[in-house]
Amino acid sequence: MKIVAIGAHPDDIEIGIAGMTAQWTGDRVPVLYVDLTRAELSSNGDVVTRAQEAATADRILGVRRINLGFPDRGLLGTADQIEALVRLIRTERPTHLLYPYGVDRHPDHGACARLVEEALFNAGIRKYMSDVPAYRPDSVYQYMINAHVRPDVCIDITATLDKKVDALTSYASQFTPVDGVDTPLTDAYVDRVVARDRHFGSLIGTDYAEGLMTVKPYVVTQAGELA
Repeated sequence: MKIVAIGAHPDDIEIGIAGMTAQWTGDRVPVLYVDLTRAELSSNGDVVTRAQEAATADRILGVRRINLGFPDRGLLGTADQIEALVRLIRTERPTHLLYPYGVDRHPDHGACARLVEEALFNAGIRKYMSDVPAYRPDSVYQYMINAHVRPDVCIDITATLDKKVDALTSYASQFTPVDGVDTPLTDAYVDRVVARDRHFGSLIGTDYAEGLMTVKPYVVTQAGELA
């Protein structure tokens, strides 16, 4: 089992799935976070600070992280961007790949989703970039950043919520800047993420949960395998 999670900016993935990430790494499942941009256009903070904050979150969650250095607000799905993501998917060969739910107030999050979907399709085409063998992950899911819709799947993260909050609060330049401008992220954003996770937990009878959207139906070979 190997996890690759892709986001537009450092902190996107943590908002959506830091709780389940801590479960995976606690079970010694390798997890790779892939940030497409360095968030150089963010209203608060700067690239150097954001990278330091991401490194702190990495240590808390036990993940490996890479940044592809695409331009912030420039996720246009160009041939070069698709090729870079295809090469990453084929090289890393994850069993499970996660990326943002496409309906989101931030255009970069939707653009990230569309870019990943293009790359996933091309990654399975044998004659595309034939220097690296074609590959498609076993399963693909979408996680929520700003969206709050009914999930297709809920994962109990009660035991790892504290690690999720610690990872998010590592991004002080975004959520609690000392000198900065007001943004949706500075308005008790982490509290609202936790409240969403509490709501998702209520849907499955746990204290907290993270929600995922399925890209394709589950495969169940026998009725007895139903959860």
